[in-house]
Amino acid sequence: MFRIKTLLGGHLRLRDYEAQVGEAMAMVKALNRMTLLGMPHSVRIG
Repeated sequence: MFRIKTLLGGHLRLRDYEAQVGEAMAMVKALNRMTLLGMPHSVRIG
């Protein structure tokens, strides 16, 4: 939660609960994508 709040903001902008759920899921998906892009691609040699 700390990483999500620091990178993407500490509050939700939408008022409707269902919209807030969608907004939070979009934030988590974006954070997961940024984390995936930052990981090195390892290939076993041998």
